[in-house]
Amino acid sequence: QVRLVESGGGLVQAGGSLRLSCVGSRSTLWTFSTNDMDWFRQAPGKQRELVATITSGGSTNYADSVKGRFTISRDNAKRTVYLQMNSLKPEDTAVYYCHRTVGDYWGKGTTVTVSA
Repeated sequence: QVRLVESGGGLVQAGGSLRLSCVGSRSTLWTFSTNDMDWFRQAPGKQRELVATITSGGSTNYADSVKGRFTISRDNAKRTVYLQMNSLKPEDTAVYYCHRTVGDYWGKGTTVTVSA
């Protein structure tokens, strides 16, 4: 079974930082290190949007709105993908979801609230 569990959300002032983590389940059904992983977010009243992607080889891609502020990384030994978020803005307020591209698996999300 594929299970993704996010953590690290919270309330932070504008200009602050947070680091989100997503741990993938240990399973015989999948190998974390061979999978591309994403972070999405969904703000209140808006559609879910792709924030960042990291491939199995470590290549990364970012939404224009977070380039230069957010960094996605992974630690395959810990089956974990991270999202380091710096210079946070109120418009970054959203529920952040971890996603495995293959098979379209989602975590339950972690909430980030950025106050002005």
